[in-house]
Amino acid sequence: MPTSLCPPISTHRLQPRFTALLALAILLTGLTTFAQADPIVVDLWPGKPPGDTQELPPEADRTTEKDGLVAGKRVMRIGNVSTPQLHIYRPAAGTETGAAVIICPGGGHHILAWDLEGTEVAEWLNTLGVTGIVLKYRVPFREPDRKWSAAVQDTQRALSLVRARAAEWKIDPARLGVCGFSAGGETAGRAALAPERFYDRVDAADDQPLRPNFALLIYPAYFTEQTEQGPRLRSDLPVTKDAPPMFLVHAFDDPVTPQSALLLASALKQANVPTELHLYPSGGHGYGLRPTDKPVTQWTTPASLWLKQSGYLSAK
Repeated sequence: MPTSLCPPISTHRLQPRFTALLALAILLTGLTTFAQADPIVVDLWPGKPPGDTQELPPEADRTTEKDGLVAGKRVMRIGNVSTPQLHIYRPAAGTETGAAVIICPGGGHHILAWDLEGTEVAEWLNTLGVTGIVLKYRVPFREPDRKWSAAVQDTQRALSLVRARAAEWKIDPARLGVCGFSAGGETAGRAALAPERFYDRVDAADDQPLRPNFALLIYPAYFTEQTEQGPRLRSDLPVTKDAPPMFLVHAFDDPVTPQSALLLASALKQANVPTELHLYPSGGHGYGLRPTDKPVTQWTTPASLWLKQSGYLSAK
């Protein structure tokens, strides 16, 4: 019998290599299944936004080396937004429920915490089968006495525009919510409560309803005003029975004040609007959904349950 020119192959030696290759194959398959494609990007207005006359420097990430990290990671802080846009992140094929949420990042109406309170939130919503739509609204504020004005105009336009194009984006216009953080929480909350549009009709998209079907407000800011008797809900916040159901999160030690969530929840209760409030003992402000040792950063677990139990995740 001829002798083989190749030495015998040891299956024992190949086992670790085979295991590593198998693990890599599984990882690549998972990335193919779950990785998000580039978002659909749509300008919000057909021309200049209402009331905008000032020319700003170019839009840019204004994060510097001196800016603090959140959960060990940097935060993308976008400033000088003159062209508001929708960045639409759709869930993986076959997982869509038809629900969608417009996400308003915070940033004090000066910048947008774009990844921390925007794209990372869209990624979480995608895991629930929900289309995450990150709203790049105008910053810095245009009106010193009504810093929320341009942001709320952009949010109202976003709600109507998404409904106008709901069939194109496979969205159920009756299950369209808003989610906001800090100043974005004020923006989303005011858009949810406003009984009228804060700008003149632009086109047919504005014939669509302007209020969301539900709202998630995470450490919302600027809902309070000070009186001799203490803080109260701002008098220009019209909380009525027509407000949509809300889910609220705050930390008791938040320096921006948990009174915003507490007083709003109380007013919603008085108006008999379905509301769920989660008040955690600590966690501060501006954590997004990046996990830390603080329980408040696990707010997505009860939020997911609330969305499901409220019927917003029922596929159609």
